[in-house]
Amino acid sequence: MSPPLAAMVLVVFSVLLAGSSHAGPEMDPYKILGVSMGASQAEIKKVYKRLAKEWHPDKNKDPAAEDMFIKITKSYEILSSEDKRANYDRYGQTDDSQAYSSSRYSHRQDSFYFDESFFNFPFNTKNHRDFTDSKYTLQFNQYVGEVVPDSYRRPYLIKITSDWCFSCIHIEPVWKEVVQEMETLGIGIGVVDVGYERRLANHLGAHRTPSILGVISGKVTFFHYAVAKEHLRQFVEDLLPQRLVERITDKNQQQFLNSWHSLNKPHVLLFDQVPVVPLLYKLAAFAYKDYLQFGYVDQGVAETAELQKRFNINTYAPTMLVFKENTDKPADIIQAKGMKKQIIDEFMSNNKFLLAPRLVNQKLFDELCPVKQFHRRRKYCVLLITADEETFSFGKQEFLSFASTNTREVVRFAYVYQRLQQPLCDILMHGEDSSQSTAQVVILERRNAAGKALFKPVTAWNGSEEEKLRLLEELERLQKDPSILIQDAMLPELNNEFASGLSANVPSVVLITFRREMMPLLSLIFSALFILFGTVVIQAFSDSSDDKQMKPKAKDGAKAENGSSGTSSSSSRPPKKNFVEVTELTDITYMSNLVKLRPGHINIVLVLTDASKNILLSKFAKEVYSFTGSQTLHFSFLNLDKHGEWMSALLEYAQSAMHVEADEDESGSRKTDHTGFVLALNGYKKYLCLFKPVYTGEDLDGKSSEDEAAASVGKPRPGSRDCHPPRKSSRSRSTSTLQIHHKLDRLGLWMERLMEGTLPRYYVPEWPGLDKITASK
Repeated sequence: MSPPLAAMVLVVFSVLLAGSSHAGPEMDPYKILGVSMGASQAEIKKVYKRLAKEWHPDKNKDPAAEDMFIKITKSYEILSSEDKRANYDRYGQTDDSQAYSSSRYSHRQDSFYFDESFFNFPFNTKNHRDFTDSKYTLQFNQYVGEVVPDSYRRPYLIKITSDWCFSCIHIEPVWKEVVQEMETLGIGIGVVDVGYERRLANHLGAHRTPSILGVISGKVTFFHYAVAKEHLRQFVEDLLPQRLVERITDKNQQQFLNSWHSLNKPHVLLFDQVPVVPLLYKLAAFAYKDYLQFGYVDQGVAETAELQKRFNINTYAPTMLVFKENTDKPADIIQAKGMKKQIIDEFMSNNKFLLAPRLVNQKLFDELCPVKQFHRRRKYCVLLITADEETFSFGKQEFLSFASTNTREVVRFAYVYQRLQQPLCDILMHGEDSSQSTAQVVILERRNAAGKALFKPVTAWNGSEEEKLRLLEELERLQKDPSILIQDAMLPELNNEFASGLSANVPSVVLITFRREMMPLLSLIFSALFILFGTVVIQAFSDSSDDKQMKPKAKDGAKAENGSSGTSSSSSRPPKKNFVEVTELTDITYMSNLVKLRPGHINIVLVLTDASKNILLSKFAKEVYSFTGSQTLHFSFLNLDKHGEWMSALLEYAQSAMHVEADEDESGSRKTDHTGFVLALNGYKKYLCLFKPVYTGEDLDGKSSEDEAAASVGKPRPGSRDCHPPRKSSRSRSTSTLQIHHKLDRLGLWMERLMEGTLPRYYVPEWPGLDKITASK
């Protein structure tokens, strides 16, 4: 080997040795967590939680806290995985391919899991969660009171996360980029932290983190694809209704514009070069769907050339036109290369109504003719009361012409069909014959939300120049002296003309349509009744034969019932056994009946006391008997007198399930009574479903047991607990027995929902320990 080559080899070995000597002591997960190599997983987890809280950048202001926290989380990731831990113990490596070398850790930006962009959230600043969690965090009341109503105007994109969810941090770069884009489009953003808002997470049906969901018109839809910008954008588009925007070409342009009369809305046309409707335009269409009708014109196809020429459209920038009663000339127009949401919103808000729309519902009346708030903000409504016959079309056209030439900020024009809004018209025309065949113009001002209004009938209306002059004079007088509105009345609420969808002048057509539409339904009903009748007949014959076969086994069944909790009458789906097996949940059966319960199996646990044991067990058996045929359900009971501490510990873990009022005992302290509660425990997935008792029965005096329970404490309160003073008479004892019995009245319905999988689930980190289940001596 030549000297230069030998020197080069020596240098390489020196570098490698130096690198390994530098990496070894810097990243030892056992030293970082302060545990021995023989430490159990429970010990490692306990130490990790303590150190993570101690070194969390939000709580520890030490400049080295973030780096230390990264080391702690990385160390826990290694030691909590049996494979990674064994790999490190054997080879000193952090994963299958690389050791704790300086290139692996000293240059964190090369790591997929722990690069700088990864820890840019949530530990990037001292303020923590300055981007999403603090600005967009949702609470339950905020979601119900603000987000759900607002979701009828714009969709919401909501992320479900938690403090210790490392998978949540993986998606943060994409989430941040998507949020920045979606916010500029007007999409609502929300973040739900399961650790602080478990109730809201359960309400949304989100049981895992991270989760992303959309909310539109109050409906929740979950995102099930890879977290990528394109997928999330498509997800938001898919949330929107399909027919928000109509494609307009030369063939259907006139039909689209002429529909303003039947829809009672202005029409908006967007001209653009792109073949697909822009998301910003779709969102605007959704926000103003109650006020405007939307169309899209693709300037890149030959089928729209005539339309572009007709309205002289510039092809270099998106153009938006709004049409009202005049379909030949747009009422307003905007054109801009960078069409922003603020510009579109302002354009839409200024053109929400026709020049003289028809009053078709109370909502339109409230917005068009708002209630007077201040003297300088008076709004007057000039209302034409007319009929929908063809003979009145000229008068309506002249009224529209008058409205278009007398646009004022304080005056709004509208018309109403007397036949469809008869109560309103009768009040405003009380001095005239409401059945006469002439239209009438009335000026009114609404004074309060209860319906009070001042008004003045101005003139009969046929559209003549003399009538226009008289109306103009009255409007000028009104500007100077509002007291000319001398009549007052309480206006009724307007009928919603679009709600029924039926016209009163076509009863024969409606009747025929009704009969034809009913034929398939009637056929289906009769078929179902025939099948049901046949089933009942067959069941009757099979029951008689089953009764004969069951008679020899009656004594054996009675013996089995003595060791069980009760029996039940025959069911439409008879269980395999004629009794219910109910075991007590104790420290002996705890592991087999809960902790090590097989996947997919659920233990239904009744909570009782020594005093209520016999009554509740009997009722419990009757309610669950029809479900005992299931191989995945097990039935147990928990005695509060022995294991009350375990019940409290369990509900403490599932905090959102702990919505139970407490009773005051004689000493004045608050005490929660869980008697009659039923728990559905999934030992494998670590969640529970909770049944809270509700009284539905009648007591001996004919009063409901809820009233009796409320009377005993001096105020009305729903009876979900035993809340009675000590009983002295036999009558009070029987009332108490009845109320305990009725605690499980709705258990059968709850069991059906459990089998359907529609009950809310309350997840617990772990089941309370054996020390909690062991009875106190």
